Amino acid sequence: MRREFVIGVVIITVGVAIAAPFYPHVLWSLILFGPIIAIGLVDFFQVKHSIRRNFPVLGNFRYVFEAIRPEINQYFVESNTDGVPFSREERSLVYQRAKGTLDTLPFGTQRNVYEVGYEWLCHSLHPIHIDPKSLRVTVGGPDCQQPYSASVLNISAMSYGALSANAVKALNGGAKDDGFYHNTGEGGLSPYHLENGGDVVWQFGTGYFGCRADDGTFSESKFAERARLPQVKMIEIKLSQGAKPGHGGILPAAKVTKEISEIRGVPMGKDVISPPAHTAFSTPIELMKFIKKLRELSGGKPIGFKLCIGKRREFLALCKAMHQTGISPDFITVDGAEGGTGAAPLEFSNHIGTPLTEGLIFVHNALVGFDLRQRIRVIASGKVTSGFEIVKRLAMGADMVNSARGFMLALGCIQALRCNNNTCPTGVATQDPSLAAGLFVSDKRHRVATFHRETVKSAAEIMGAMSVAKTSDLRPWNLMRRVSATEVKHYGELYEYLRPGDLLGSHGTNSYTRACQAAVADSFHASGAEI
Repeated sequence: MRREFVIGVVIITVGVAIAAPFYPHVLWSLILFGPIIAIGLVDFFQVKHSIRRNFPVLGNFRYVFEAIRPEINQYFVESNTDGVPFSREERSLVYQRAKGTLDTLPFGTQRNVYEVGYEWLCHSLHPIHIDPKSLRVTVGGPDCQQPYSASVLNISAMSYGALSANAVKALNGGAKDDGFYHNTGEGGLSPYHLENGGDVVWQFGTGYFGCRADDGTFSESKFAERARLPQVKMIEIKLSQGAKPGHGGILPAAKVTKEISEIRGVPMGKDVISPPAHTAFSTPIELMKFIKKLRELSGGKPIGFKLCIGKRREFLALCKAMHQTGISPDFITVDGAEGGTGAAPLEFSNHIGTPLTEGLIFVHNALVGFDLRQRIRVIASGKVTSGFEIVKRLAMGADMVNSARGFMLALGCIQALRCNNNTCPTGVATQDPSLAAGLFVSDKRHRVATFHRETVKSAAEIMGAMSVAKTSDLRPWNLMRRVSATEVKHYGELYEYLRPGDLLGSHGTNSYTRACQAAVADSFHASGAEI
C-alpha cells in the first residue's frame, strides 16, 4: 500500500501539472485531493503507527472505529484464563506499557472476585521494596563453564522467516537496551539476531537450521562455529512446542525468500516443514549424551531443551536418563499447549498437548522427585503479558518466563491473524518488503525495552507487596484460586507437590508412581502400561 500511495501521488501531481495550463479549473481539484495527500504524506513518514505507515489515509479508519466503538465495562482482566484468546483490554495494557504511558485505572477491581476461577496473590502487612533489576536468575549447572544471568522475563522463540527482519532487529535491540535475552526460534541464527548486540538464546529443532549438514542431519562443525559467538549465551534444543506438539515447524512457501533459503539451507518455492522427530538422538540417554556434546562444542555454555508435555512417562524417562548418566540440561523450557505460532493445524492447536499450568507443575515435580531440581532452571512459556502472570508462574514452580505474544504486541501486532499468508498489515510477521518497511525499528525497539522494563517492575512491586524478597522464595500457597462460590484453595492444595527424592527407589505411592514405573532411560517406549 505504501508503494501504491506513492504511485497515486505521482500520477495526481503529474496529471494536474500537465492539465493545468489547458484546463485552469483542474487546480480546483487540489481542494479535494490536497488535504488527502497531506494526510497521506504525514502517515507515510511518521514512525509511531505501522498501520498508518503501511496504509496511508486508509489506516486512519482503524483508529476512528476504535474511538467510536462502545466501551467495555471490564477494562482489563489481569488473570487471563488459560486457553482464552487475548482480549482488547489485555492488548491495551501491553500497548500502554510498551509506550510508557499510564497503565493504572480508577474505581478498583474490574473483575467479579466471586467468579469461579478468579485468582489472586497473598499480600503482606509488612511490604518491602524490591529492585526490579535484582530479578535475575543464573542459568548453569555443575558442568556449565559459562553460566548466564537471565532476566525473569525474556523473548520466547520466534524465527526470522516467521517474523520480518525489522521485527527481529527491533526485538533484539530491545533485549540489548534492557538486558534480557532473545530466543531465535528454530529458524536459525540470522544476521538480524546479531546486528544490534542483544543476548541470544540460539534454538534449533529437527530441521537443524544453522547447524544443518547437506543431507539435513546435525553438523557439529557448523554448530560449533555459531555456538561460540559471544552474543550466543545459551543453546536450546526444540523437542516440541505447545501450538503443535508432535508436528514439525511450518514456514509457508510464500515466506521463503532467497535469503531465508540460504540461512536455513532449504529450497525456495516449497513449504519448509521440519521433521516431527530428531535424527541426532532417539532415546533419553542419547539425548543426554547429545547435550554433553553440545556443551563441549559450545565452549561450556548452558544447554537446555524446550518441550510441551505429552506422555508423562516420556519426561520421566528423561529424568531417569539424567539420574543414570549424571548428565543433565542446564534449563528446560516448558511450553503450554495454549502457546501461539504463525502456522499450525487447527486440531493440533486446540486439542494436542498439556496446558502450561499442568505441564509446568508436572516438570517441576518430576525434577524434584528425582532430586534434580537444584541443578536445572525451569522456564515457563505461554501467554505471559503481565507482572501478575510472571509471579503466578514463578509461584507454581518456574524460575523465569518467556513471552512471545507480549513482545509481538509491543512491536505493534494487532492480531490480524495474517501470520501464515505473508500479509501481516503491521509488518511484524511478513517477508513482504513493502509491509515490513512499516515497522520502524528504532521506535519499536524502544517499545520492546519499555514493555520489558515496566512489566518486570510490576512483578517486583507485586513481590514487594507480598514481602517476598527473592523469586526462589515464591511458593504454591502464595497463589489462591476460587474453586466455587464459597470455596477457595491455594495451588499447594489444588495440585500435588512432591518432596525431593520422592520418585527415587520404589517411587513411593503418589500419582506419579505408575508413569514412573513405565519409564525407562534407554527408550521413549514404555516398559509397561502406556501412560
